Amino acid sequence: MKIVLKPILVSLLIMLCSCGVYTFSGASISNEIKTANVHYFQNQASLAPSNIPLLLTESLKDKLIAETNLLLTTNEADLDFSGYISNYSIKPVAIQANETAAKNRLTISVKVTFVNYRQTEFDYEKTFSSYADYDSNKDFSSLENELTTEIINELTESIFNEALASW
Repeated sequence: MKIVLKPILVSLLIMLCSCGVYTFSGASISNEIKTANVHYFQNQASLAPSNIPLLLTESLKDKLIAETNLLLTTNEADLDFSGYISNYSIKPVAIQANETAAKNRLTISVKVTFVNYRQTEFDYEKTFSSYADYDSNKDFSSLENELTTEIINELTESIFNEALASW
């Protein structure tokens, strides 16, 4: 029994003593990175509701708090997220025989600048887009909050993974 356990324990020790901190979220964060700053995302999309920037900003902050050991700060930080909502649009995606839309698509895009002051090779400036389709027979205003929440969650996941899940 000891012969079997010894290699397993050695393997576990090697994994725990590796060069970075790994979480179950897939984030790979160097031990020297301790803080993050998420700037308020501005709204530059003419049709976007005024609450979208706040929802995205807070969603990213919540994800960093929940899935990393980073401290959020408004001062200088090791990691810095900033950007703006660049697109908020609704377009038909499924045209029926009578030339009416059976489904519409809400798309939200955000331009993100990520700076890693400790490991600059991970810096990026990138536009992330996500969408949700809905039945055009339904009233959009009754669905907008639900669709927006779904899209914001997907955008947050993409931004987080691009910055911190560098496999």
